[in-house]
Amino acid sequence: MKTEVFYLKEHQEDVTLTTYLWQDSPGLLAGKPRPAVLVCPGGGYFNCSDAEGEPVALRFAAMGYHAFVLRYSTYLGSNTGFPDLSQAPVPKPETLHPAPMNDIGLAMRFICDHAEEWCVDKDRIAVCGFSAGGHNTAMYATRWQDNPDNPRPAAAILGYPLTDYVYKHEVEADADESVRGFFRASDTIFLGTPEPTEEQLVDASPARHVSTMTPPCFLWATASDELVPVEHSLIMARALSEADIPYELHIFEQGQHGLSLADQASAAALSQCKPDVAAWSDLVKTWLQKRFALPLPEKTDWELLLENGGFPG
Repeated sequence: MKTEVFYLKEHQEDVTLTTYLWQDSPGLLAGKPRPAVLVCPGGGYFNCSDAEGEPVALRFAAMGYHAFVLRYSTYLGSNTGFPDLSQAPVPKPETLHPAPMNDIGLAMRFICDHAEEWCVDKDRIAVCGFSAGGHNTAMYATRWQDNPDNPRPAAAILGYPLTDYVYKHEVEADADESVRGFFRASDTIFLGTPEPTEEQLVDASPARHVSTMTPPCFLWATASDELVPVEHSLIMARALSEADIPYELHIFEQGQHGLSLADQASAAALSQCKPDVAAWSDLVKTWLQKRFALPLPEKTDWELLLENGGFPG
């Protein structure tokens, strides 16, 4: 596997693309291009979670796909954790919407520009995101056509995503004060204000921008998520259904926010290991295989040789 980090923006060293590329081999695909998955970690637009980056990329790589992790524009850049949420954050122009979504377009173009070198099937690149990364991924999946240079994603995988800012603001009044404080700060660093206008809320709501240009989607969430209610996935699924976009939706009964793979590969504690929720990666494997089946011949050269009488002499 070839792993390398590329810096996508000259003046933002925290915006990076990390590759997890299969080495080409005569014993594998022998030069045929592989599909790929671009992973966008969550982090409330404050940072990019490590748990939703490399562990997820390696899981997709184990399915036979090239994988990439995009660390897009976030408030804290390459720093981890969260700022003091008791103090109102000062917005940074370089990380405000639509910069994170535009970073996905930048990464997609970069991958396509290197497709021949990396043996990537540029017509079969999926985008995958979790939480805020799921929102960012859904934004790109529904708005990629805003920039004529953007490649269309072949599929979108959304883990416990926030999909409707209008709905979010409608229900925030009933949320715990800590949750309200988190989202006020997140709105400030993402939209530039803790009190966005209706126009801003609609603009940042991917479920309200689903169209015939939106790719097939795989969504999963947990019914007990207290940070991003499961309704966000249901709202997105309904929008996809109304637009006749193929989709698959899985809601697991129990599990907190931010589970990533929900097993020890991504967990920081046993509380994040949920065997029933961990099934999502097997489910998406089956779902992706319908669209991303590797270009394999019916039989290996060895089998054909034996069928034709074996070795000469």
